[in-house]
Amino acid sequence: MTDFILRAENVVKQFAHHRALNGVSINVPRGSIFGLLGPNGAGKTTLIRIINQITAPDSGAIYLNDKKLHANDVYNIGYLPEERGLYKKMKVGEQALYLAQLKGLSHAEATKRLKYWFERLNIMPWWNKKVEELSKGMAQKVQFAVTVLHEPELLIFDEPFSGFDPLNADMLKNEILALRDKGSTIIFSTHNMASVEELCSSLALINQGNCVLHGTLDEVRSSHSEHFYELCFSGNSEQLTKSIMPEFSVENIKKEGDIQVATLKMQGNEDANFLLNKILPLVKVERFAELKPTMHDIFIEAVRKTNK
Repeated sequence: MTDFILRAENVVKQFAHHRALNGVSINVPRGSIFGLLGPNGAGKTTLIRIINQITAPDSGAIYLNDKKLHANDVYNIGYLPEERGLYKKMKVGEQALYLAQLKGLSHAEATKRLKYWFERLNIMPWWNKKVEELSKGMAQKVQFAVTVLHEPELLIFDEPFSGFDPLNADMLKNEILALRDKGSTIIFSTHNMASVEELCSSLALINQGNCVLHGTLDEVRSSHSEHFYELCFSGNSEQLTKSIMPEFSVENIKKEGDIQVATLKMQGNEDANFLLNKILPLVKVERFAELKPTMHDIFIEAVRKTNK
């Protein structure tokens, strides 16, 4: 049985004539990286703000560790918003200490932890600089440090790689994975589907205030599979084509040097093992794999379908 650290049940939020959330329910597995996806204006940020108790739902509820969300739960949650929230005229270290103490840390403990994270993120030389001197990426690093240093069990990152060059984005990705490995649960909101495929084990896709996809990455990709397979082989392609019909059809064959690459589509109810048993006596198989849809393709399809 899956252990869920956070559950949203039938959450509704109305703003004037706009319903931002229309009975949204999600389950976030403990110790996972959970992708919260959706186009702009879908309702993601509203749900994140409700989880952080910045606003309240009109109906429905949020549960943390199977208990209805309570005011003190803010100390168990770390939130990195997409918007920069630093005071430009303050010194970096001074502001980080102030924000850290708001999370319940003593001055001494906050200093110790911040210096650890500033060294780790290569921003220690900026401790006595003013925030207005920071680049967008440097400011994001400061906010990341402040978000994680009180070691909350639930972390929410909204577009965490915004403003980073590839090298720093890769560094931050490794820090996020390390936090997960140490036991943190992470809700990861992004438009970057490549990051979702690389980092997330489960996800929810919200569109027009409704949760239109929910499950593990494998479940979501399997549910959108069109049952295409790629076969790299050497041998007689005509014999291959005849042998797999009518259960499978050959959609395309191209040559890559001495190897032929065929795209096959399942037409019936047979599986990949059935296909392999048919073709192994006829050709030499170099590679065989199901062509599962990317999260980018799934995102586009799901959003277009629900926008009709």
